[in-house]
Amino acid sequence: MKLTWINPVELVGHELNQLEQEGRDVASLRRRWNASHAENNTPEALRRSAQLFLEELAPLSRLSAVSAVEPSKLESILELCPGRASDRIPAIPQRSVIEDRIAGGWFGRAAGCLLGKPVEKIPRDGIRRILSSNDSWPLTYYITGKGVPDELLRRYPWNSHEGRESLRENIRCMTEDDDMNYPMLNLAVLETAGPGFTTDQIAQAWLTMLPILSTFTAERVAYMNCLDGLLPPETAILRNPYREWIGARIRGDVFGWVSPGDPRRASTLAYRDAVLSHVRNGIYGEMFVAAMIAAAFVETDPREIVRSGLAFVPPDSRLARAVRFALSLPADEPAWEGAVSRLYEEFGHYHWVHTVNNAALVVAALLYGGGDFERSICNVVMGGWDTDSNGATVGSILGTLLGAQRLPARWIDPLDNRIRSSLRGFDNSAIDGLAQRTVKIALASISSQGDHDFQGRTTAQQNPRR
Repeated sequence: MKLTWINPVELVGHELNQLEQEGRDVASLRRRWNASHAENNTPEALRRSAQLFLEELAPLSRLSAVSAVEPSKLESILELCPGRASDRIPAIPQRSVIEDRIAGGWFGRAAGCLLGKPVEKIPRDGIRRILSSNDSWPLTYYITGKGVPDELLRRYPWNSHEGRESLRENIRCMTEDDDMNYPMLNLAVLETAGPGFTTDQIAQAWLTMLPILSTFTAERVAYMNCLDGLLPPETAILRNPYREWIGARIRGDVFGWVSPGDPRRASTLAYRDAVLSHVRNGIYGEMFVAAMIAAAFVETDPREIVRSGLAFVPPDSRLARAVRFALSLPADEPAWEGAVSRLYEEFGHYHWVHTVNNAALVVAALLYGGGDFERSICNVVMGGWDTDSNGATVGSILGTLLGAQRLPARWIDPLDNRIRSSLRGFDNSAIDGLAQRTVKIALASISSQGDHDFQGRTTAQQNPRR
């Protein structure tokens, strides 16, 4: 039996890369591992050698998770970046606006995810070759397999995880995907535990509702660590070289949806989820997205939405530097493809599902999309890397910004208002039903903070919150 993401031999290579990205010199460790790899020429011997090597690396992993400029504790994060909206009452949209925007977020996330699913794991050049082969480049609609030569598909096969079912001609609903499972799971946590939920309650929900083979990278390792009886933050560190990868970033949307106009609250809720499986930039990725979604209720300019999210990312972190790089691109690169090439030059050394490079691509897609839903999600999928996760995030932010009523029907109608899921209790959910449940939590959260009239202001008090 082969289980990916937890094989000790794979973990060692990824751990050495992770330590290096965190600033540690691993040259001598690499030489030792390469020598051990050569000496142990049977799978059993190599596995034992990898397990011993991981035990040796464990103290370094714990040390690398601690950094003054990239802290993993919420108090330290907020000290570095208290957030520009932290000392004022957030603008509260009207109830009807909240309902429309949350529905838009759910539908937009689904559409963007579905768009990127067929070509997940395919490199940027392969995506372009596939789309060009049947005159679908540049991308303007769901991907079709019609007219793609067989020899090209042998080299670049559709994503094995329901990629074929996500092709234009086969779409019947939103197919099962981890990018949709986690928002639903966190919705369930908020419904049962409320906004005061703990990281332990997130872990319990994973073990109760989420099949382990529906998890990947950092989430699969954290799941295994939970089963071994470890507690956060150890669940995010031990044998977890994916601790700064994209997994947490795909889990934060619902925290933005239930915090309309309040990026600070959204980011702090997201933090409690992220620390189960991630450290440093992996945590910031989820806080960043949750804050952007909360800001999308009240901001109209994608650049301002990005800046609202950036306010909750430590300013000297690798993620903050990548976001600022993406923010600077439109001034130098008028064309989208040129901008993507610049991103690959700058961040191409990261794994294709790392937080840093994918966040930069998402930001660039938001800027170059100019608030247009179709252009934004198509741009980010054409950009490669983690296509379904990036499509989902961009679709979620634009869906929240525009609201369901302004989303193009050609992107939403094929979903048939239905989502498949491996998550216990959520298969074949109605997407608008998920939105209604989220609205209920959002309105309850707002009411608990004061007597709001949903007219863009609060009637409970007019003094800044502290």
